Amino acid sequence: MDVFSFSRGPLEPARWREALADPSCGGYASFEGWVRDHNEGRRVRRLEYEAFEALAIKEGERIVAEAIGRFGVTRAACVHRVGDLALGELAVWVGVSAAHRAEAFAACRYIIDEVKHRVPIWEKEHYTDGDSGWVNCERCAAAAHDHDHEPAHADEHGHAHPDVAADRRGHGHQHHSSAPAVPAPVSPADYSRQIALPEVGAAGQAKLAAASVLVVGAGGLGVPVLQYLAAAGVGRLGIVDGDLIEASNLHRQPLYGPADIGRAKAQIAADRLHGLNPGVRVEAHPTHATAENIDALVAKHDLVVECTDNFRAKFLVSDAVVRAMKPAVFASVHQYEGQLQVYRPLPHWPCLRCLWPDAPRDGMVGNCAEAGVLGPVPATLGALQAMAVLKRLLGLDGGEAPSLVTVDLLTLGTRRLIARRDPGCDHENPGPAATVDEAPLELEFTTLAEAFESGLELVDVRESWERAHDPPGLQIPTHLPLSELVHGHSEFPAAGRYLIICAHGVRSLSLTEHLRALGQSDVYSLRGGLAALRG
Repeated sequence: MDVFSFSRGPLEPARWREALADPSCGGYASFEGWVRDHNEGRRVRRLEYEAFEALAIKEGERIVAEAIGRFGVTRAACVHRVGDLALGELAVWVGVSAAHRAEAFAACRYIIDEVKHRVPIWEKEHYTDGDSGWVNCERCAAAAHDHDHEPAHADEHGHAHPDVAADRRGHGHQHHSSAPAVPAPVSPADYSRQIALPEVGAAGQAKLAAASVLVVGAGGLGVPVLQYLAAAGVGRLGIVDGDLIEASNLHRQPLYGPADIGRAKAQIAADRLHGLNPGVRVEAHPTHATAENIDALVAKHDLVVECTDNFRAKFLVSDAVVRAMKPAVFASVHQYEGQLQVYRPLPHWPCLRCLWPDAPRDGMVGNCAEAGVLGPVPATLGALQAMAVLKRLLGLDGGEAPSLVTVDLLTLGTRRLIARRDPGCDHENPGPAATVDEAPLELEFTTLAEAFESGLELVDVRESWERAHDPPGLQIPTHLPLSELVHGHSEFPAAGRYLIICAHGVRSLSLTEHLRALGQSDVYSLRGGLAALRG
């Protein structure tokens, strides 16, 4: 059986339990989550589950592999229902077989907790009063830290089953246990308000969950960036900062308190973010960015946010993202003013050195310690950086041109200055090396998840009636029907890197050829279309 899978029909624990049987194993643990008839004081009559299956299966497989490696169990699997479920139906099942019961218990607990935190699954609750609503399923079911010694009972074959003390609040179902369930705390990671945005939706939230962002600097700019990205559900955050927390930081870095003075900023920030959203993976790097470590750090993330207050670090990061062809967001502040710049690895997009060929030396322009600053100034610029990151990850910045945005917090004035790439920039061209004629027209991917991870923005050119028949897990947020493009009712964005998708790859290839003829070199067609994908 697959280690992680979805089912549209009733779950069959007996069959899967048999598949996990191994003569070398003396312990077997399982978790069963059932649909219950109430949630937070409201009567529930049925549930409806939807998953972004391409990404969900990949993440679920990763979780099971982590459990096997971490706890040394022999076999493990998880199955989750999708579609409509009636009261009392089994919604999720986890099974683990191991040499000893303790490892089986721990791995079972780990899998269900991580699935609830990390796998993009959404639930629609239908209430008896006729109301209904989508509920994000990334809840914190983990009460393991408070229940190190859980009661267990043995079945007739001597296998132990954990009485997992964590009901799935907000999910309308509960686990099967011979002991009373202890309600687990609900995670604050409720993304329903941003999922309600038509530009985000379930597919956009899945994009955020699959993304990784490196934040260099956890000070006045970095604190709001980290807080907003963690709260938004960006799946993995890396924090690079070698400073210790000082008393003078606190007025503009409210992530920290007086008790944190003298402690490593990166580690304290990681701890606070885990408390804000346990479903986000946060990695602390309590070190300064250097020429020796920056390339390795950048390579492990999809996007970089530069939040330091010194020019050395800014140009160090700029050079690294140009080499790695990774997008980045820069900001800086001076007293009551700030500026924001976005870098995208495109042929016409300027890097930091294009705007400032001669990098100012640190000390030429005062930093916060020397020039002074009010807390809301870096907070505002950091919030703008976070917004720029979310726009990039969600594909909402396709029509933007390169620019430098300046903000004056005293007058509330903003200016957008057009930024152009310097032809004499010393850096190697970050765009594709191939010419329009040499670049392939078609790209091949085995799954939609691979296509999303390629860095290209996916554009669905099928007609609306075709999309209406898509399964719930198939979500391509950018939709430009070919008929509207042909008749001039819509316009294909001029800037960006795009993978054009249709049902069988015929219409997408025709449009790609047309756009290439117009001079757009970074457009590609999905070979064979959606019909050629395996998942």
